[in-house]
Amino acid sequence: MTQGLTGNKKARLVVLISGGGSNLQSFIDASENGSLNAEIAAVISNKVGVAGLERAAKADIPGIVMDHRAFDSRQEFDENLAELIESFNPDLVILAGFMRILTPDFVTRFLGRLMNIHPSLLPAYPGLHTHQRAIDAGDSEAGATVHFVTPELDGGPSVLQARVAVETGDSAADLAARVLGYEHQIYPQAAQWFCQGRLVMQEGLAVMDGEALGENGIIFN
Repeated sequence: MTQGLTGNKKARLVVLISGGGSNLQSFIDASENGSLNAEIAAVISNKVGVAGLERAAKADIPGIVMDHRAFDSRQEFDENLAELIESFNPDLVILAGFMRILTPDFVTRFLGRLMNIHPSLLPAYPGLHTHQRAIDAGDSEAGATVHFVTPELDGGPSVLQARVAVETGDSAADLAARVLGYEHQIYPQAAQWFCQGRLVMQEGLAVMDGEALGENGIIFN
């Protein structure tokens, strides 16, 4: 069982990125406007020179690069990354376009306080190229899912899901752009529920206000 947060004290977040950081920006905005009761203690990137680090700097948030290429193995990188994260004493770790497959040891260390957003209606289409796969399959809907992270790739319990219609003639880029707008809404919202102590992960399930959520989590509307 993983305990949620209680009280009015701001939660501490660490956000992991690999690129532009548009989802990071949604967290920065939500923390600044008060819709997210949290402070971003640090932003960590595995790539140097990405725009997400500029977003962090502009918001006066510590931005740190830990280049995975400097390590001899995935395990070594993840061990050092975990130690760096823990040094900021986070309540919740946010994967915001962090393009690394994390080792089971890393995930287990942060189990129940590690969230991701995936650009599909999980459990459909884990992995990459999700929008093209939805188009190729003739799906009427695509979307994004916020979920707790478990060692199984994109397999953790879903928390909140936004559904977006697939329109005739959509390219993967068209669909991705529409879905991204919803990602920026649902990801901070799910984190806020965690920060309020309403959302926890228990026995492999996402539990909201004491009730286990279904396979798709809560549907955003």
